[in-house]
Amino acid sequence: MSTYMYTTSVPVFKQLLNSLSAMLTKAEAYATEKNFKPTVLLDARLYPDMFPLRRQVQVAADFAKSVSARLAGVEVPAYDDDNELTFADLQARISKTLSFIESLTPAQFEGSETREIVLRPGTPKEKKMVGHTYLSNYGLPQFYFHITTTYAILRHNGLEVGKRDFMGDY
Repeated sequence: MSTYMYTTSVPVFKQLLNSLSAMLTKAEAYATEKNFKPTVLLDARLYPDMFPLRRQVQVAADFAKSVSARLAGVEVPAYDDDNELTFADLQARISKTLSFIESLTPAQFEGSETREIVLRPGTPKEKKMVGHTYLSNYGLPQFYFHITTTYAILRHNGLEVGKRDFMGDY
Protein backbone atom coordinates (compact mmCIF):
# COMPACT_ATOMS: atom_id res chain seq x y z
CA MET A 1 0.00 0.00 0.00
CA SER A 2 2.99 2.37 0.29
CA THR A 3 2.80 3.03 -3.44
CA TYR A 4 -0.89 3.78 -3.01
CA MET A 5 -0.21 6.23 -0.19
CA TYR A 6 2.40 8.00 -2.28
CA THR A 7 0.38 8.06 -5.52
CA THR A 8 -2.75 9.33 -3.80
CA SER A 9 -0.89 12.16 -2.12
CA VAL A 10 2.24 13.60 -3.74
CA PRO A 11 1.09 13.53 -7.40
CA VAL A 12 -2.30 14.98 -6.40
CA PHE A 13 -0.65 17.79 -4.43
CA LYS A 14 1.71 18.48 -7.35
CA GLN A 15 -1.10 18.58 -9.90
CA LEU A 16 -3.25 21.01 -7.95
CA LEU A 17 -0.41 23.19 -6.69
CA ASN A 18 0.64 23.63 -10.32
CA SER A 19 -2.92 24.50 -11.30
CA LEU A 20 -3.08 26.92 -8.36
CA SER A 21 0.12 28.57 -9.57
CA ALA A 22 -1.33 28.93 -13.07
CA MET A 23 -4.53 30.46 -11.70
CA LEU A 24 -2.52 32.96 -9.66
CA THR A 25 -0.58 33.90 -12.79
CA LYS A 26 -3.89 34.56 -14.56
CA ALA A 27 -5.16 36.51 -11.55
CA GLU A 28 -2.14 38.79 -11.51
CA ALA A 29 -2.49 39.43 -15.26
CA TYR A 30 -6.21 40.09 -14.76
CA ALA A 31 -5.51 42.75 -12.11
CA THR A 32 -3.03 44.43 -14.46
CA GLU A 33 -5.41 44.23 -17.42
CA LYS A 34 -8.32 45.67 -15.43
CA ASN A 35 -6.06 48.26 -13.80
CA PHE A 36 -6.68 47.51 -10.15
CA LYS A 37 -4.30 46.75 -7.31
CA PRO A 38 -3.42 43.06 -6.88
CA THR A 39 -4.35 43.36 -3.20
CA VAL A 40 -7.98 43.56 -4.30
CA LEU A 41 -7.75 39.88 -5.21
CA LEU A 42 -5.20 38.88 -2.58
CA ASP A 43 -7.44 40.22 0.20
CA ALA A 44 -10.73 39.02 -1.33
CA ARG A 45 -12.96 36.66 0.64
CA LEU A 46 -16.15 34.80 -0.14
CA TYR A 47 -17.61 35.84 3.20
CA PRO A 48 -16.30 38.11 5.97
CA ASP A 49 -15.54 35.25 8.37
CA MET A 50 -13.52 33.28 5.79
CA PHE A 51 -9.82 33.49 5.04
CA PRO A 52 -8.81 35.81 2.18
CA LEU A 53 -7.30 34.40 -1.00
CA ARG A 54 -3.76 34.95 0.25
CA ARG A 55 -4.38 32.77 3.34
CA GLN A 56 -6.22 30.11 1.32
CA VAL A 57 -3.09 29.65 -0.79
CA GLN A 58 -0.84 29.52 2.27
CA VAL A 59 -2.99 26.88 3.94
CA ALA A 60 -3.24 24.78 0.77
CA ALA A 61 0.57 24.77 0.52
CA ASP A 62 0.81 23.95 4.23
CA PHE A 63 -1.43 20.92 3.85
CA ALA A 64 0.50 19.68 0.83
CA LYS A 65 3.83 19.84 2.67
CA SER A 66 2.65 18.70 6.10
CA VAL A 67 0.58 15.74 4.94
CA SER A 68 3.38 14.59 2.65
CA ALA A 69 6.02 15.02 5.35
CA ARG A 70 4.06 13.18 8.02
CA LEU A 71 3.28 10.28 5.70
CA ALA A 72 6.93 10.10 4.60
CA GLY A 73 8.06 10.13 8.23
CA VAL A 74 10.11 13.31 7.89
CA GLU A 75 9.98 16.62 9.69
CA VAL A 76 7.44 19.11 8.37
CA PRO A 77 9.41 22.02 6.87
CA ALA A 78 8.86 25.32 8.66
CA TYR A 79 8.04 28.35 6.57
CA ASP A 80 8.35 31.96 7.63
CA ASP A 81 5.41 33.43 9.45
CA ASP A 82 2.93 33.42 6.58
CA ASN A 83 4.23 36.78 5.42
CA GLU A 84 3.42 36.50 1.71
CA LEU A 85 2.02 39.81 0.51
CA THR A 86 2.18 39.57 -3.28
CA PHE A 87 1.42 37.13 -6.05
CA ALA A 88 5.19 36.62 -6.43
CA ASP A 89 5.45 35.74 -2.74
CA LEU A 90 2.65 33.18 -3.07
CA GLN A 91 4.26 31.72 -6.19
CA ALA A 92 7.51 31.35 -4.24
CA ARG A 93 5.66 29.50 -1.47
CA ILE A 94 4.07 27.15 -3.99
CA SER A 95 7.48 26.56 -5.64
CA LYS A 96 9.10 25.84 -2.27
CA THR A 97 6.31 23.39 -1.44
CA LEU A 98 6.61 21.67 -4.82
CA SER A 99 10.37 21.34 -4.39
CA PHE A 100 9.88 19.73 -1.00
CA ILE A 101 7.22 17.22 -2.01
CA GLU A 102 9.11 16.36 -5.22
CA SER A 103 12.09 15.42 -3.04
CA LEU A 104 10.08 12.64 -1.38
CA THR A 105 10.21 9.10 -2.71
CA PRO A 106 7.59 6.35 -2.74
CA ALA A 107 9.85 4.26 -0.48
CA GLN A 108 9.53 6.86 2.28
CA PHE A 109 5.79 6.17 2.37
CA GLU A 110 6.33 2.49 3.18
CA GLY A 111 4.06 1.60 6.11
CA SER A 112 2.52 5.06 6.24
CA GLU A 113 -1.01 3.69 5.91
CA THR A 114 -0.78 2.35 9.48
CA ARG A 115 1.66 4.92 10.93
CA GLU A 116 0.15 6.89 13.79
CA ILE A 117 -0.20 10.55 12.94
CA VAL A 118 -0.61 12.96 15.85
CA LEU A 119 -1.98 16.42 15.18
CA ARG A 120 -1.58 19.24 17.69
CA PRO A 121 0.33 16.99 20.13
CA GLY A 122 0.12 17.90 23.80
CA THR A 123 -2.80 20.28 23.36
CA PRO A 124 -6.48 19.88 24.21
CA LYS A 125 -7.10 19.57 20.45
CA GLU A 126 -4.70 16.63 20.04
CA LYS A 127 -5.96 14.14 17.50
CA LYS A 128 -4.50 10.75 16.62
CA MET A 129 -5.24 8.71 13.53
CA VAL A 130 -3.54 6.20 11.27
CA GLY A 131 -1.95 7.39 8.04
CA HIS A 132 -4.63 6.11 5.69
CA THR A 133 -7.37 7.90 7.65
CA TYR A 134 -5.21 10.99 7.97
CA LEU A 135 -4.74 11.19 4.20
CA SER A 136 -8.22 10.16 3.04
CA ASN A 137 -10.42 11.74 5.68
CA TYR A 138 -8.42 14.76 6.79
CA GLY A 139 -5.46 15.81 4.63
CA LEU A 140 -6.90 15.58 1.13
CA PRO A 141 -10.30 17.09 2.05
CA GLN A 142 -8.56 20.03 3.77
CA PHE A 143 -6.27 20.57 0.78
CA TYR A 144 -9.14 20.39 -1.72
CA PHE A 145 -11.19 22.81 0.38
CA HIS A 146 -8.52 25.53 0.26
CA ILE A 147 -7.74 25.02 -3.44
CA THR A 148 -11.47 25.11 -4.24
CA THR A 149 -12.03 28.21 -2.12
CA THR A 150 -9.14 29.97 -3.87
CA TYR A 151 -10.71 29.07 -7.22
CA ALA A 152 -14.12 30.32 -6.02
CA ILE A 153 -12.70 33.64 -4.79
CA LEU A 154 -11.01 34.24 -8.14
CA ARG A 155 -14.10 33.23 -10.13
CA HIS A 156 -16.35 35.35 -7.91
CA ASN A 157 -14.12 38.33 -8.62
CA GLY A 158 -14.46 37.97 -12.38
CA LEU A 159 -11.45 35.91 -13.36
CA GLU A 160 -12.41 33.65 -16.23
CA VAL A 161 -11.30 30.28 -14.96
CA GLY A 162 -13.06 26.98 -15.29
CA LYS A 163 -12.76 23.31 -14.42
CA ARG A 164 -9.75 22.88 -16.72
CA ASP A 165 -7.92 25.62 -14.79
CA PHE A 166 -8.83 24.00 -11.49
CA MET A 167 -7.77 20.51 -12.59
CA GLY A 168 -4.58 21.50 -14.35
CA ASP A 169 -2.52 18.90 -16.18
CA TYR A 170 -2.97 15.27 -15.22
